[in-house]
Amino acid sequence: MATYVFSDVHGHRAALERALDRVSPSADDRIFCLGDMIDRGPDPVGVMRTVRSLPGACALMGNHEDLMLSCLDEADDFVAAMNWAINGGTTTSEGLAALPEDELEELVEWVGGLPRWACAEVGERLYLLVHAGVNLSAAVPPAWDEAAARAYLAAQDGEDLTWIRDEFWGASRGLSGAGSGPVVIAGHTPTPYLERMTSRLDRSPVGPDGLARMVRVGGDRWDVDCGAAGGAGFGQVLVLRLDDGEEFYEPVLEGE
Repeated sequence: MATYVFSDVHGHRAALERALDRVSPSADDRIFCLGDMIDRGPDPVGVMRTVRSLPGACALMGNHEDLMLSCLDEADDFVAAMNWAINGGTTTSEGLAALPEDELEELVEWVGGLPRWACAEVGERLYLLVHAGVNLSAAVPPAWDEAAARAYLAAQDGEDLTWIRDEFWGASRGLSGAGSGPVVIAGHTPTPYLERMTSRLDRSPVGPDGLARMVRVGGDRWDVDCGAAGGAGFGQVLVLRLDDGEEFYEPVLEGE
């Protein structure tokens, strides 16, 4: 059994499906999608369908799913509608409007039930999986195990898990301390933007091909948002295998 993580596909279904074809997950594998399946790219509904159909998949709520639900829940709220639109929601709203009513209701209900966190133990390492990050000022357990990790995440503010940025990535240290704590894996912030927030990157967030790639901050905060929202020439979709750290990338191509 292998464990895979990806995030921030932002409507680029073709790139996601190429990456999944490369890893070829089995029904026994675990797959975590850290949110932001939708908006900006051309096929957000297709991404949601793909993620929902994956055996063994756990999808999390991203800030873009949060924006979508706020708009749909408050149909007459002009501010909610504008917030979603200016954040790239037009492709998603148009895709949803084209669905049969029963599929629309089922898909929106599925998104509304997505959790905001998950955790996984792979080998001897514990991983906290969230869309945006965690509030590092929150009290930490005296010892880490999966039960402690679940309690720590459950006590976090949902807004932080979905929206936090500078306070998480820019902090001087994460949760691992002397190396006994967990790794937090998140997306939300395209990795090239981290150069404005921290000097603790393990490598350049832009690879030799000029495309965004994952980075580790201080060793225990991993950013897997590889800029798919930016489209062709900037972003790609990453599927990360936690068992051995192998990174499977598929660039977003023109027109997809």
